[in-house]
Amino acid sequence: MTELAIGIDGGGSSCRAAVADRTGNILGRGTAGPANILSNLEGSLENIILSAKEALRDAALAPETVSSVSAVVGVAGANVGDYGSRIEKALPFADGKVVTDALIALQGALGDSDGAIGAFGTGSVYNARRNGKVSGIGGFIVGDQASGARLGRDLLERSLLAYDKVRAGSALTAKVMAEFANDPEKLVEFAHVAKPKDFARYAPAVFEHAGSGDDVAAGIVRDAAAAIGENLDALIWPGCPAICLLGGLAVAYRPWLAERHLALLAEPKGDVLQGAVELAVKRLNVETRGAA
Repeated sequence: MTELAIGIDGGGSSCRAAVADRTGNILGRGTAGPANILSNLEGSLENIILSAKEALRDAALAPETVSSVSAVVGVAGANVGDYGSRIEKALPFADGKVVTDALIALQGALGDSDGAIGAFGTGSVYNARRNGKVSGIGGFIVGDQASGARLGRDLLERSLLAYDKVRAGSALTAKVMAEFANDPEKLVEFAHVAKPKDFARYAPAVFEHAGSGDDVAAGIVRDAAAAIGENLDALIWPGCPAICLLGGLAVAYRPWLAERHLALLAEPKGDVLQGAVELAVKRLNVETRGAA
């Protein structure tokens, strides 16, 4: 009977894993490459497994132990088509469950309590729990408002529009075009093959320049913050106890949020990986009770 649980946060830029005992005590952590199952299913599976094995090594356990653990894997796109089920069937764990990144983010931030979350990294996702019922918004490709990938994509678009004199440019758009030798065809070629993480690398520059008064950067961030507000408004309800923001861009967005949302902001209990670990430990203990 397995005594270990592994929680995995399959992010668009990297995959993080943590192995824990049945009480939730974390024994080891591991990282690997991106796990964007919608754009690279096989590569994502490899990184999910590699991050789990690295966590086991960090816990001074043999990587082969991966076949005897209970695991929960949270990834964007788990609820799109059969992507999640295909990953789940291929997992090497004794028991493995694939869920959305939104669910592990919600669990990490709120535990079992009610409230809403917004998670902003390479991608973005929103989720809420009310009286035990979970609902969510967001996803890759046609969603991901306010994500790092969308910020970067928007910056490249605005840089091209500025180059073509369709819209006003700025120091940041000039810097972007200089990166591509002021050749719009090179920028378009890059965008054609770029992955979400490639767009997302521009996000820090967008926030840095927005804070310095760059009009284009500030406009991009204002639009993203407005999208955050719209998504949160669609999820929260009168009396919603808390909103938690997670992910690498969460802190950067705080100064740009509406007062009605700032008033509800609460510090998350844990991060997205912690949420995956908690769900894995719950699953492990339910299985153990069932076996008994």
